[in-house]
This record gives sequence, structure tokens and C-alpha cells, in this order.
Amino acid sequence: MKDMFRLDGKVALVTGASYGIGFAIASALCRAGARVVFNARRQELIDQAVAEYARQGMDVRGYCCDVTSEEEVQQLVATVAREVGPIDILVNNAGIIKRIPMTEMSVEEFRQVVDIDLTGPFIVSKAVIPSMIERGGGKIINICSMMSELGRETVSAYASAKGGLKMLTRNIASEYGRYNIQCNGLGPGYIATPQTAPLREEGHPFNSFILAKTPASRWGTPDDLAGPAVFLASSASDFVNGHILYVDGGILAYIGKQP
Repeated sequence: MKDMFRLDGKVALVTGASYGIGFAIASALCRAGARVVFNARRQELIDQAVAEYARQGMDVRGYCCDVTSEEEVQQLVATVAREVGPIDILVNNAGIIKRIPMTEMSVEEFRQVVDIDLTGPFIVSKAVIPSMIERGGGKIINICSMMSELGRETVSAYASAKGGLKMLTRNIASEYGRYNIQCNGLGPGYIATPQTAPLREEGHPFNSFILAKTPASRWGTPDDLAGPAVFLASSASDFVNGHILYVDGGILAYIGKQP
């Protein structure tokens, strides 16, 4: 049974895995046996992340690449294939969010979010699918969001992109499932990262709001995503396709406490 979850000999590309959720997922895949590579747009981020992976006992390679550039992505995929091996597992994790009220958001800001969070996964998936078809299969994991299902103030661009990413996930599954390619989404809930630290301070109204809305009564941790990510990357999920696995402590299932 344990062998179903092993990733030995597999090459995994995790976009934007220099920190945060991407770093946690890349670490989980690496510990399951995969040879992991990642990208970032700045060399200093790559150097810092590679050093941190090494400090934790993992040999992970980083490459400079902008996921919104089809030319750069094609070069990245070719370089990884040459230096490490053809990509068996793709995790489309790179993304940004801009918290701006819709009527105050410029079209350029909206397009930037959609370009990175939705067009980027399209570009990278498009680059790896042909090789997966040739080799008889592969795994694509898109990092979706609760905003793939829900709206919230100030995140119109992010919710639009993540809703689109949910449907891109289902369409890749529909179009390429016959080639033994499984494309699924992983939807994190509210995760405790350095970026959310100010929101999690005792007495902060947003912290109280999240704890009240989450049946688990806590924020998630990056490590909460490790098992689900390995599952979706492994042979244990070979008949799971077009599914969005929400790792949210139950928040999407819960209407909330009565006032």
C-alpha cells in the first residue's frame, strides 16, 4: 500500500516553490522520492530557496522563468528534460493576489493577476502535456483556492482567475484523460504562513472570523497540504481526474455559527 504513494524516479516541477505553500508541496514530493525542480522570477529567490531545501536535507534545483512567457516556459521544460529528465508531475502553484476593491482596480492590475494565476498554468500545462502523452501519462495539480467557489470583497481578479483555474483543471482532465493524464486541483483553506502572520495575531478580527468559520477551529499549516499533494501526484490517484480537493478544515461545508 505504501508503494502506491511513492514517487521514486519521477520528475516534478513545482512553479513558484521558493517559499510558502509551494515550498511545502515541493518538499513533500521530494520526501516521497521525486526529483523536484522549481522556478522563480528572480535569482536571489532561487538561491535562498535552494539553500533552505539543502539545509533540510533535500536536493532541489531552481531555474529562472516567468510562467507568463511561453518562450521562457518552453525553454525551462526543455532544460529540465535535458538536465534532470522529462516532467512527470506538474504543480501549477505560482500565483499572486491583489486585494483592491473592484471599482478601484485598474484593468492592468486585473490582467496581471489573471495572467499569472490562470494563463500561467495554461502555458506550463501546454508545455508538458505533449511529453506526458508520448510517455504514457502524467500528473498535473493546479493550486486552486476557496475563491474557486466563493466570492469575497476586494478579490475580484483573484476569484475570477481561480474560478477559471478550476474549469481549466476539469477541461484538461476531459481532453487528455484518455492519455492517462490526471489533472486535479488542490484548494488550500486559510494557511498559516509568514504572509498571514499579522492577520493571525490574538484579537485580530480576521483571525477571530476565520476560527469561527472553520470547523477545525484553527488555521491550516503548509504541512497539511503535504499528504493531499503526494496523493494527487502518485499512482494512488490514477482514477481521480478533474477533481478539486479542498484542504480547508471544513470551511466550505459550514454555514457558520448562529449569531
